[in-house]
Amino acid sequence: METFRVVPESQHNALVEAAYQKRGYSVDEAKAASRMAAMASRHGIRTHNAIKALHLDHLFGSGNGGCVPGARIDKLPSRFAAAEIWDANKKLGQATALEAIETCIQLAEKYGTGTVSVDNAFHYLWGGGYVMEAAKRGYIAYTNCTAALTEVVPLGGKYPTLGTNPHSWGLPTTDALGYPVVIDWATSVVAMGRVQQLAREGKDLPPNAAVDKDGKPTTDPKQAVALLPFGAHKGYGLSLINELYAAFIGGSTPTLRCRQPVSGEKQTPCFFFQVIHPEAMSSRHFAQGRAQQENIKKVLADILGHGNEACIMPGQIEALAAARTDKNGGLLFSDAEIGAFNEIAEECGLPKWEVSSFKTAV
Repeated sequence: METFRVVPESQHNALVEAAYQKRGYSVDEAKAASRMAAMASRHGIRTHNAIKALHLDHLFGSGNGGCVPGARIDKLPSRFAAAEIWDANKKLGQATALEAIETCIQLAEKYGTGTVSVDNAFHYLWGGGYVMEAAKRGYIAYTNCTAALTEVVPLGGKYPTLGTNPHSWGLPTTDALGYPVVIDWATSVVAMGRVQQLAREGKDLPPNAAVDKDGKPTTDPKQAVALLPFGAHKGYGLSLINELYAAFIGGSTPTLRCRQPVSGEKQTPCFFFQVIHPEAMSSRHFAQGRAQQENIKKVLADILGHGNEACIMPGQIEALAAARTDKNGGLLFSDAEIGAFNEIAEECGLPKWEVSSFKTAV
């Protein structure tokens, strides 16, 4: 069993915010980045923690003009009261996404539903975190985005023309289950962040998840150059949805995204957010006179009954990780991850973290 160290969240956030501010981001942007990184770590989402966020920013963000520190969002004209369209102007993805989900919630409170479509964006990292927050507050939420790079080969193809293109749904089921149902996945067998994590940890990829430079399947994360969609035609179709949503919003040719600049082209990701107020969906005619939340609880109990009691619900693993985080009183990181944080500290001119100073998680 892997050993984890307990890092105080305040210590983690201070380093992450310092790293973002050193790269030119505002205090508010840096706080948004540390908030989402901490949330990912708290819920056991190691593929989208601060290490991944800062690595993405270095490769495709402030390091090469794909993300502009301090950028301001332009809210474009729309004839639809419940639908907003934004030009993010390459603003930090986490800050943009937090504002977008909050705007959707406000629209849903007023109109029953709200959507925000974002053009010229930069990757927002863990989509599940945004919909989880909305679900915890009692709303149904959905988001998708186009990934920074096309790293996924379409079904039957050999060249990566799709992103890992995640979908994230959050449903307010805390009253019924004790946590929100969160369905969140990349449309590839594994996310590229998982490949990087496994490479860092010296572990193998699952079979039929990635291909090497010759297009041959590989389980070596250090040899993986492209990914395969999960579920054959199903994952392929879901990945395609994101590319087409982006095309409707304003996104351009996928294979140029986040690459070397091409004159006259748009090379930024796009986001889509939607929040629905549960009352806007209610027929008010539930069996046995049940209220809406009682009905949800009844449906979930039926799904998990009949000998299915040991089945895992989407969001349950994240809830258990959060409970373990709370029990230990800090965020949990492996020694390899602490080593990566120390590289960040060195970049910022800050003291490195001493592994021995952190207690071992239980």
